[in-house]
Amino acid sequence: MAERWYAGVDGCRAGWFVILLGYRGAQLVALRHRLCTGFDAVPALAERPARIAVDMPIGLLAAAQPGGRSCDRAARRCLGQRRASVFSPPARPVLGARTYPEALRLSRAGSDAGLGLSRQAFNLLPKLRELDACLSPARQGYIVEAHPELAFLHLAGSPMRHNKKRAEGRAERLALLERALGRWLPELEAVRRDYGAQRLALDDIIDACVLAWVARQIDLGQARRLPEGAVEQDGKGLRMEIWY
Repeated sequence: MAERWYAGVDGCRAGWFVILLGYRGAQLVALRHRLCTGFDAVPALAERPARIAVDMPIGLLAAAQPGGRSCDRAARRCLGQRRASVFSPPARPVLGARTYPEALRLSRAGSDAGLGLSRQAFNLLPKLRELDACLSPARQGYIVEAHPELAFLHLAGSPMRHNKKRAEGRAERLALLERALGRWLPELEAVRRDYGAQRLALDDIIDACVLAWVARQIDLGQARRLPEGAVEQDGKGLRMEIWY
């Protein structure tokens, strides 16, 4: 029986960090990792992942709205004390902005409420552009937006207690991943050394692991999705939804 591969993808300093889980039937039989400089390399990996879960917004509003997309607002309600981990993505007209003042101007001009955007959202524009260029409604059938903090909530039954960048936060997330992946849980520092500490953070590895788990859960019909009701589509026909 051939392996079926699932990919979890997290943006990092050097590009896109990918964890690949290989299953033979119900059994996890392999874990691999890659660092891709461009997102278009992820679907083309030799493993040909059946489903790819990425921590990056898919589907953008035509104009900035308070709280962002309905899936963003629903995610914050679920996450409670970890709600700050969900940011409002820029509106689609902002996608081509090259400077922060230009992005602010475009965002405010298109919004009835005159909303701008955060520096965090602006800094993600290059990766948002890259991902958006790779997507179509058809490709969204196997490339989905997911959120690590929601995924850990699914595993634990409640939001994480500690920030993921603290030692306590890493410990509680790794305990959950050990339960999900067993002996296949990678040794974080060893993986980081493979690519260089300046290019890859420990939380990038942890997030990619849990995103790969989400990709597998979707195939099993055991994943959850926000919003729980009707899903909006953006002007490109992309569904605005978050899986976990």
